[in-house]
Amino acid sequence: MNKAFVREPDDTGERHCPRCGSLGIGVVEETWQAHVVEAVHGALAETAFFCPFPRCDVVYFDMFERLLLLDALLEPVYPKDPTAPLCACFGLTAEDVEADLAEGGVTRVRAVIEKAKSPAAECRIRAASGQPCIGEVQRYYMKLRGGA
Repeated sequence: MNKAFVREPDDTGERHCPRCGSLGIGVVEETWQAHVVEAVHGALAETAFFCPFPRCDVVYFDMFERLLLLDALLEPVYPKDPTAPLCACFGLTAEDVEADLAEGGVTRVRAVIEKAKSPAAECRIRAASGQPCIGEVQRYYMKLRGGA
């Protein structure tokens, strides 16, 4: 068949983790390099992906299916480690969210969401996913609230 009549598949830019199949979150080199030991800085392409699935040992991967695993991290990151801060910029933890719920308020959650919207937030670098924590904090809060 003539190739002129064959449609090439669209590349949507989406990449799935080679281990667990979760949809990866695109990160720039500056982001993933800030979270891994220097010895692996040349291991991935400039654009890589964060695997958000908590039980997967892959943290970052690229479109060539090269992987960086948990042991390459400089420090624990959420959601890979549930004890790591939900907010890498301002240190809000799951315990802080739980304390807000126990007290019947949202003081800590509201404060960190406001800070996350400010210029002081450095989510692109400090968060392992390169994403603001607002969505993750809200999901965790709602999960606990629904289970209460």
